Amino acid sequence: MTTRELLLLAVHLSLVMSECKLGHTSCIDSDKCKEYSSLCGQNATCVNTNGSFHCECKNGFKTSGKKMQRFKPFERETCRDVCEMDKTICGNGTCHKGKDGYVCACHAGFSNYGNKSSRCVELNCEVFMNALNQQESDPYVTSVLRMLKGSCLNLSESETPTSLDGDEFLERLLSMIDRLLSGGTVLDNKQVSFILSLVESSLGLIAPFMSKKRTQVSKAHTELELLLFKGPGFPQGPATLSTKHAELQIQWETAAGKNSTYPGFTALILLSYSTLENSTNRSFSGIKVTKEISLQMNSKVVTVKVSNPDTAALQVPVTLTFNHLQRTDKANDSICVYWDSEADGGSWSTDGCDTLHSGANYTLCSCKHLSSFAVLMALHDIEDPYEMKVFTWVGLTLSLVCLFVCILTFALIRSIQSPRNSIHLHLCLSLFVANLVFLCGITRTENQTGCAVVAGLLHYFYLAAFCWMCLEGIQLFRMVVLVFNISFQTVRMMAVGYGVPAVIVAISALVNSGGYGTEKNCWLNLEGSFRWSFFGPVCFIITVNIFFFFVTVCKLAQKFSSLNPDLDNLHKIKAFTITAVAQLCVLGTTWIFGCFQFGNSPSAMSYVFTILNSLQGVLLFVMHCLLYKPVRDEYGKIYSRFFAPQKMYSVFTSSQSSKAQNSKSSKNTGESGI
Repeated sequence: MTTRELLLLAVHLSLVMSECKLGHTSCIDSDKCKEYSSLCGQNATCVNTNGSFHCECKNGFKTSGKKMQRFKPFERETCRDVCEMDKTICGNGTCHKGKDGYVCACHAGFSNYGNKSSRCVELNCEVFMNALNQQESDPYVTSVLRMLKGSCLNLSESETPTSLDGDEFLERLLSMIDRLLSGGTVLDNKQVSFILSLVESSLGLIAPFMSKKRTQVSKAHTELELLLFKGPGFPQGPATLSTKHAELQIQWETAAGKNSTYPGFTALILLSYSTLENSTNRSFSGIKVTKEISLQMNSKVVTVKVSNPDTAALQVPVTLTFNHLQRTDKANDSICVYWDSEADGGSWSTDGCDTLHSGANYTLCSCKHLSSFAVLMALHDIEDPYEMKVFTWVGLTLSLVCLFVCILTFALIRSIQSPRNSIHLHLCLSLFVANLVFLCGITRTENQTGCAVVAGLLHYFYLAAFCWMCLEGIQLFRMVVLVFNISFQTVRMMAVGYGVPAVIVAISALVNSGGYGTEKNCWLNLEGSFRWSFFGPVCFIITVNIFFFFVTVCKLAQKFSSLNPDLDNLHKIKAFTITAVAQLCVLGTTWIFGCFQFGNSPSAMSYVFTILNSLQGVLLFVMHCLLYKPVRDEYGKIYSRFFAPQKMYSVFTSSQSSKAQNSKSSKNTGESGI
């Protein structure tokens, strides 16, 4: 349309409008779009309105001015091809004219998630490929990973990608996470990093295909809330997402990102894990604290994912509120952290996260980047009292001396050697090694591998001591209930006394190698179910011993009441049984109190355990040596040989020899009573 025609049209319109305003009742709207077919140009459509009209650019076209899509003919605007005007409108894709406007054909490795008029952004499918290479054991997990990989490749490489069912994919993803976290399995740092990376990539793939604007899902090991915005323009204002364990406050602008990378939708996701804190409770290498402070998890682990691909340095920090797992007494005991997968295969770090406020039951965190987050609790170590340390060192040293004397006694004095004293020899040997390792290595936590070895040795030798104690109970049972002088073969005793503990320790190490050694001491991790790898066998052995002792006492009572009892042998076995029961009380009671040991601070139970554990060797020496007449006689011989005068020595040895000769006839079991 020429300039003259535009001027005439404007004058005509002004006259018509003025006449109608003066009160003419016969004004009829004139459709100028029909009268002037080329009014808006070939790339625009004329839209008639009551008393007016305007031009709108067709799909795939826009004006070069500020009007963008709508303008008046006399404003001298023209509609131009969008693809020609903005070469970057498709991002990493090629712009083409389509039936309903322009179409973005994404390059390989990029996608607009099925929205053909949206910008193409990067879509990395490598994480799904790596996951398939590492996961072969669980068929369900493998099937979900194949589904995710196939959908990712379809969106990023196919020329005609198909959309996916977001709700179904999310359901399968959360079920897969539940299977990976079920069974109480403790994951190492690399496995945790891999799972978190896989979850973030999967959520980014699934989010734009969700059917609802808000989605909330709760599973056995996960809880999720998702917000989705679709449509023209950018969402604005604050947004809040929450689960039972955490709450996220974030700006929609932060989640949307820059216009140059906006994919046509905005997604906000908050996902919390119910058991992942157990696997990350020792991953603190990225945090520098003093030796007096130890760290532990005090919240559930949460993952925050948004559609914005650039979240490494946010202009507006996000705010997270965590509920505590344990009540804290001091405000500075809580530390906000994020999971850094590049530090030692994975570790908690404080970089970019600040603690805004901490109460007894919650902590408020502010973070300048997005990842997976949690709250740690800083524990100030309460050092054992000086008197407890002194008593431990003195008591264990005294026990080691007494156990060493017992070992020499049962190994070198031939006159008292018997199956029962052979059991005592190995019992004392096991306790001697256990106490020596305890004394030298229980606090050597600076080397994690060495600390685990110390914990494994303690686990093995303490179990071995209980196994030898169980063998003594069985031996007494066989002597009374079966036939006198019935004894085990040496090979079988060794298999039970040393083989059974080896099997238990080996299985425990294979199932949960991280259960050996803690940050405070080189003993078993008593916080989870791993404690039962020691207390389970101990409880079983104590129960078996109590049963055998009960049957033995009943049988002894029957034999004493018989018509022709063998009183000498019965009295000997009675004395043996009393000693064995006393030994069971000493060892069993010690570890009943040991269940309460290695806590955050010393308690009355800790004092009792320290006393009993330190005096075990002394008590065994008293019961099996000092109160045992044949051993006392041998000690008397040794004393006479080295310390008594020569004349008295000859008389004494002569007298002892005659006594020994007289006792040979009655020496049925190779032992005498207490």
